[in-house]
Order: sequence, then structure tokens, then C-alpha cells
Amino acid sequence: MPLQPWMELISVDDHLIEHPKVWSDRLPTKYLAAGPKIIEWERPDTGQMCQVWEYEGRIYPYIGLNAVAGKTPEEYGIEPVRYDDMIPGCYDPKARVADMDIDGVQAMTCFPSFPRFAGAVFAEGEDKELAKLCSAAWNDFHIDEWAATAPDRFVPVAMLPFWDLDASIAELHRVAEKGAKCVTFPDLPDKLGLPSLHSNHWDPLFAAFEETDLVLAQHFGSGGFPPPIAPDAPFAVFIALMGTISMNALTDWLFSPALHKHPKLKIGLSEGGIGWIPYILERCDSVWRKHRYYQNINQEVLPSDLFRKHFHGCFIEDDFGVEVRHHVGIDNITWECDYPHSDSFWPQSRERAAQAFANVPDDEVHQMVELNTRKLYNFPRVA
Repeated sequence: MPLQPWMELISVDDHLIEHPKVWSDRLPTKYLAAGPKIIEWERPDTGQMCQVWEYEGRIYPYIGLNAVAGKTPEEYGIEPVRYDDMIPGCYDPKARVADMDIDGVQAMTCFPSFPRFAGAVFAEGEDKELAKLCSAAWNDFHIDEWAATAPDRFVPVAMLPFWDLDASIAELHRVAEKGAKCVTFPDLPDKLGLPSLHSNHWDPLFAAFEETDLVLAQHFGSGGFPPPIAPDAPFAVFIALMGTISMNALTDWLFSPALHKHPKLKIGLSEGGIGWIPYILERCDSVWRKHRYYQNINQEVLPSDLFRKHFHGCFIEDDFGVEVRHHVGIDNITWECDYPHSDSFWPQSRERAAQAFANVPDDEVHQMVELNTRKLYNFPRVA
């Protein structure tokens, strides 16, 4: 059963590959030598010449994060090594719109690649002034160049210099004024050596999120915490377990004081799936009922109630999640495409979504693929 033609698919999780001049076009001249740039580099293991990012003299060996759109699974590898290895829609917004048209996708939210999903590469920078400029330059690129190419097709994303709280608050207000709809933020900041959600450190920033009404987007893995797997396990184990990081992050939020102090926060769990959510909500509620009296946690509000008030999850391929959707909450589910990563079904995303929703009433489908996202991200249809 096809999706109704009046339903517009809006994806809350996709990625862009930064083109070579993102930072050289925007950084002050004195920072160009140290700032991010594409160079030719010979791989020491194979002798292959690759295009790589260089930042403060450090080499980042892959220009694309699993940018395999247009390839078959038999052709997949970890990373492409040259822009020519990718289709143009990975790094060219006009080509991306054309690929979205082929795919039947109306709009998408594109996370960064080279800086990692929340900008953690810049948090590792030695020159923190340069790092802040790099973060702001990515935001200007994304809002003024990428999203501006087709304002009704891209949900503008921004990142923060999250290692500097005052600078983050200032940048949050700046990008809100420029038109950002969501801001990517590390899913487990303590894993990056920063204060956790259980501290009061982030309160001024979370208050700024409430003021600006921007979605706080938490892409799995953005906090740099990989699934704990055996050192000799195949990479498939890592890939299969990535969604469990979102489970960790959600549980951290549900038992933290942050949601009680910031009742208007909107948080997106990006690329984590939804099928696991009913289990962890039931488990958190059970732990809360039995253990809240002797711990420093809220004693009045069920964790599952906090989830339904503050969070939305998303899915690409999660037939079980669709089956148990009422245990998640129809209002709390959004859809994603994940172009150009290997989880994407491009150029058949609409067909795959139709399969997933084959037995779901039209009004519920419309909520999950479009209406929830338009409401949460303040992204109305263009008349």
C-alpha cells in the first residue's frame, strides 16, 4: 500500500559531507593554515593517495562518514577516500535536492561529518579560539549555504562550542536568529570529559534552548562513547549495537534533574531506532518505583511521563518499533532517511516506508512521517 501522495516525508536524521572550502572560505586569514582543509595524503598501509582533512596538523583519514548512497551492499566499505568516490548529493545541496526528489523525500535534517555529529573534533582542538571559529563557520555554511539552497527542503542544523558554556549560549542565540531549527549536542557529555547531565553545569544552556524553542538533537555516538565490544569482534557487532547508546543517553536524562528544571526542553534521539523504547521506559519506571526513596532523584514524576513530554525518537527500518508504536507514543515518533549512510534505503526510501506502514492508519502515518516533525522543529509547509 503506497503512502498517500499528500503525505510529505521529512527526515530528522541525514548527513552532509563538507565540501573542501567550508572553512577556507570563512576563517580569518591568520587561521587558514591551522584550520580544516583538504589535502592529498598517501596511506602508509597501502600507498593509496587519498583526500583527507587536516586540522592543526592532524590528519583525519576519511573525508566521508560511510557515504555509500548509490552503492550496493557488496560495494560497501567503511569510508570513501575521495570526493569522486561519492555521488554529488553527498556534498552538493542542489544535487542533494535532486536525490531527495528521486527518493520521494520532501525535507531532511543534515548532521555534520568531518567535525563528527556534534562537533567533537573541534572540542579536541588545541587552539580553542580557532575551534570556536570553526564551529561557527560550520553553522554559517550550513544555514547560509546548504539550507539556504532550498529552505523548504532542509531543516537547518547548528552545532555549539560546547566546551565553553558562555560561548555556547551566545552561539545558540546567534544561530536561532539565523534560522536554525535544531542544535546537535553530545549524547553523553561526561564521556568527553565534561560535566554530566546530573550536574547543574548545563542549566544556563538548557534554559537558552527553552528560550529559543530549538530542538536539542542527540545523534547516537556524538558523545564519543562506543558500544563496549570485544577487541577482535567484527565491525558488524559495533554497527548493530550503536542504537544502544541512545538507550544509555535517554536513561541518563530520565533520572537527571535537568528535565524537571527545564520543562520546555525538546530532545531528539537521532538514529537510535524506537523498538527498544517501550522496554527501557518500563524498566526505568520499575526502578523508579522501587528505588527512588533512598536516591537523589525526583520522587513524583514517572520516567515514562518525562519521555512522552520531552523526547522523540526516529527510525529508518524498525518494523517492530512500528508494531509497538502505541507503547512509544504516536506523538513521539519521527521518521528518518539517513542519506548517504549505509542504513539508508535511497533511492527507495518512500517505498520502504510504505512497506513499514502498510498496516498503519493514515492519520498515524501522517503524524510520524511529517506532522510531528513540522511541529517539533517549527518547520511549517510552504504555502
